[in-house]
Amino acid sequence: MKKTIVRAVLTTTMLFSMVLGQNVITNAAAVTPIAAATPSVTAKPAATPAPIMRDNLSKYGLKKDLELPVTVTAGGFSYTLEKFMIYDFKSKDAQNLVKQFKYDSFGGMVSNPKYLVWTKIIIKNNSKSIVKRALYDQKDKWVLSLKDGGELDPIWPKVNEEKINNKSAFYYYTLKPGEQLSTYQAFLYEKDFDYFAIRMYHAGGFDEKLIVNY
Repeated sequence: MKKTIVRAVLTTTMLFSMVLGQNVITNAAAVTPIAAATPSVTAKPAATPAPIMRDNLSKYGLKKDLELPVTVTAGGFSYTLEKFMIYDFKSKDAQNLVKQFKYDSFGGMVSNPKYLVWTKIIIKNNSKSIVKRALYDQKDKWVLSLKDGGELDPIWPKVNEEKINNKSAFYYYTLKPGEQLSTYQAFLYEKDFDYFAIRMYHAGGFDEKLIVNY
């Protein structure tokens, strides 16, 4: 009889414990918030940098065989053409350059220009002697041609006439061995367009690159 009563008490205790445990689990589930799903963050692709516009030759019907920059070297002196832009001489872009740098006196090969050509260049002296353009040494060391007999006529910025190695638009330059200059140069042109060549003459040396072939 006593054993029966003990078994009954144990059974009741065990059932009570199981029910209590279930209630604890149920209540815990009720009060524990379900973690919200974190939306995946899609990384935006890096913006593709806009290509550098180095020339507008195609506007004038010229198809390039070489991409700028292009370098020619003669006698230890190098000329790199980085940018070449052709503007109608009466355009706003051309006239802004004429006014900014005082390109107001021509008197060279071209007296009635149709175009102004704006170039960005790097010249570097790798020789053992000084290379310069000065008052008593104004011989052109590089020539740009767009046609047989169609050389571009360089013009000189009066605003920089008294300056040497000017980086905005050079007038005179003096480069010691190992020195270089990054600057700009303007030209006038009045003929048609057939091809585009750079020719370099210095210290008895010669080099040529055809950017637009014949």
